[in-house]
Amino acid sequence: MGTILVYFTLYNRSLAPRGNAYPDALRPNTAKNMGRSRYTITEPDRPHFLTCTVQEWLPIFTRPENVQMILDCWQYQRQHKGLKLYGYVILENHLHFAAQAPQLEKTVAEFKSYTARNILDYLQQQKQTRLLRQFEFAKKQHKTDRNYQFWQEGTHAELIQHEAMMREKLDYIHHNPVKRGYVSKAEHWRYSSAGNYYLDEGLIEIDYWL
Repeated sequence: MGTILVYFTLYNRSLAPRGNAYPDALRPNTAKNMGRSRYTITEPDRPHFLTCTVQEWLPIFTRPENVQMILDCWQYQRQHKGLKLYGYVILENHLHFAAQAPQLEKTVAEFKSYTARNILDYLQQQKQTRLLRQFEFAKKQHKTDRNYQFWQEGTHAELIQHEAMMREKLDYIHHNPVKRGYVSKAEHWRYSSAGNYYLDEGLIEIDYWL
């Protein structure tokens, strides 16, 4: 973990330029509704707190190129898919965000599908054989439509039911790096919306919850 901490402490400059536009034709692997649960998207037009985790908790987001693909996708979805992104944090192997969309389950499925394909393509271009083998091993045998499994199944979604809960979730998102000991102040973590809220500046635009 020490290497990751040093990396994020030293890497406090600009990210790589934004990449290609997010395509309209996506093929999300949307899981079937498993019934009402506090951890599924039960009301797709209302805000939810969501978590996406990389398979095997591999530290993929220590590379700024991979982080940029996440940010680019959110920006596109805000502009073209009706996504409202209220807050986010990207850590070395998972991310949390609070968001809302007309069809949130579909929007999140497209987000995971697009980012997985592009990050895996990048890993192939960089000949990251060891990582690719781990993602190949993580793929379930019945998944015949792919060679690798990048994200863990599901998003651990929680419906945000009221104002106080939204405040609580945004506070959790922004202070997650502080609790982990990565930074001393939330706004010092580059890959989160804490800068948007506390400094009125951030890597991407968000939808402020006021």
